[in-house]
Amino acid sequence: MSPATDALAAMPSLLGVAIAALISAVITWISRPLLQRYALARPNARSSHRVPTPQGAGIAVIAATLVVAAVWATLAHVAIPPALVIATIVIALVGFADDILSLPVLLRLVLQAACVGAVVFTAPETARIVPAVPLALERGLILFAGIWFVNLVNFMDGLDLMTVAEVVPVTAALLLLGWLGDLSWPAALIAAALCGAMLGFAPLNKPVAKVFLGDVGSLPIGLLLGWCLLELAWHGQPAAALLLPAYYLVDATITLFRRIVRREQFWSAHRSHFYQRATDNGFTVPRVVGEVFALNLVLAMLAVITARAGSMPATVLALLAGAVAIAVVLRRFSRPQAS
Repeated sequence: MSPATDALAAMPSLLGVAIAALISAVITWISRPLLQRYALARPNARSSHRVPTPQGAGIAVIAATLVVAAVWATLAHVAIPPALVIATIVIALVGFADDILSLPVLLRLVLQAACVGAVVFTAPETARIVPAVPLALERGLILFAGIWFVNLVNFMDGLDLMTVAEVVPVTAALLLLGWLGDLSWPAALIAAALCGAMLGFAPLNKPVAKVFLGDVGSLPIGLLLGWCLLELAWHGQPAAALLLPAYYLVDATITLFRRIVRREQFWSAHRSHFYQRATDNGFTVPRVVGEVFALNLVLAMLAVITARAGSMPATVLALLAGAVAIAVVLRRFSRPQAS
């Protein structure tokens, strides 16, 4: 093990998670009256909430994540890419502006592309997923996937505790993979800090939510989570990197293609995601979130098994099992519940 790894391994990781949770909870609580005044999300036909609710608590989550990860990295002599930190702050500011002013779609996409591109194209040339593919082509595809991932996290943040149910299992699994040596320590630190920050935010976001993340939270969370998963793929674990966010990927992607086929304005707000249809079909919010959380635990377990097994048969079986588990949940969400 390297000195940096020794230092990090010696540190009480759960303490870092707890500190991030505390910072996030305190900032969320303190900022809520200000958000109530300037960043109120009013319910409309597409909303899942019924009363005006302040949004923008993502400020607390991102601040806690970056502060704890930066301090932790300094103590452990680990380098977090400066481009990632700067891009995270910029994309959070873009999200905050959109929460308050509602920016034009094209402007949002351009700024998001700039932030994702800054992270992707400043990575070392040795960071590869498929070395046989030309570097420029691979990075271009990663850029496209990164922009989509940032937006799908935003699209899926439409129900109380939904993003918590997604991010906490994924980041916990990433931290575990870091301990096992299958993920770089900078990514493991970011994942651990983000996990704690989401746990600190959760009490005020549980049904019925007293505050929402807002775009200031969902967009940079998508960027940070996407980078961690990219690091996992770069470390030879693309199947695990695909399994961890698979529910969000499948729900959002199927919904997008459905809306494109129907010639709908797919960039506008709607209620056609599977988890939204579930609430229309008689599922309670806690039940939907609980099933998503349980599914993500299964996907996290499969991802860890895949990474540790290191064999093609195990990878194929894990991917098939993940696909079946997701299909079962999506089918359940699509069917009306008996009264």
